[in-house]
Amino acid sequence: QVQLVDSGGGSVQTGGSLSLACKPSVDIDSPYCFGWFRQTPTKQREAVGFIYGRTSRTNFADSVRGRFAISQDRSNNTLYLQMNSLKSEDSAMYYCAAGDCYGGTWLGSPNYWGQGTQVTVSS
Repeated sequence: QVQLVDSGGGSVQTGGSLSLACKPSVDIDSPYCFGWFRQTPTKQREAVGFIYGRTSRTNFADSVRGRFAISQDRSNNTLYLQMNSLKSEDSAMYYCAAGDCYGGTWLGSPNYWGQGTQVTVSS
């Protein structure tokens, strides 16, 4: 069983930046995919990006590639999603997730979820 604690988020203006944190109960270098998903009341859940703990390889959705980045802080065993150049369409509830990896990507759906944190981008 992996527990994940989401933190960060908040409100920011268009073009601004925010950082989300995810602290798992397992080592961030574990052979899991760790990532973030987002969801709004009117849209299906969307995979934002993930990092493979063992290799630190990342991948992102086309909608955020070049604006978002994931980093690992091994001293605090915490993962961070740095979100830059935020747009109104980035507004959503963001969830940290962890699950099995295969071939450098998610194997099925994540098995474990954080409680989520709200990101609101306004003009």
